[in-house]
Amino acid sequence: MPSLILAAFVLAHGAIHLSYLAPPPPATADGPTWPFTLDRSWVLSRAHASTAVLRSIGLALTAVTFASFTLAAMAIVGVVPQTLAPVAVVLGAGSSIGLLMLFFHPWLVLGLVIDVASLWAVIVAEWSPIAA
Repeated sequence: MPSLILAAFVLAHGAIHLSYLAPPPPATADGPTWPFTLDRSWVLSRAHASTAVLRSIGLALTAVTFASFTLAAMAIVGVVPQTLAPVAVVLGAGSSIGLLMLFFHPWLVLGLVIDVASLWAVIVAEWSPIAA
């Protein structure tokens, strides 16, 4: 049962990144800005990257992040070889950190915390579903 909960959490973390593909809700006068946007990047905008380049980079990182965390979740529950889980977690967390940093919004700090904790678990604590 704990592996199902962990797999669901990993899958949900990957899936939330798909919010970058969703259209933003209508803006309101006193409402907050939508945090999941690929139209502005505090790093890439300084390099005068076009909106098309920003979106291409963001879409690629979103795809890698979602696919990697989906593979990790599948490995955790044993649908695919469990030896893939640590590699998939590292790839997913790395691409997620890249995405969240390039298109940073303060609301997304929790995602960065989850990614850093995931990297720590795999790299430092040597977590693996096989050993769990």
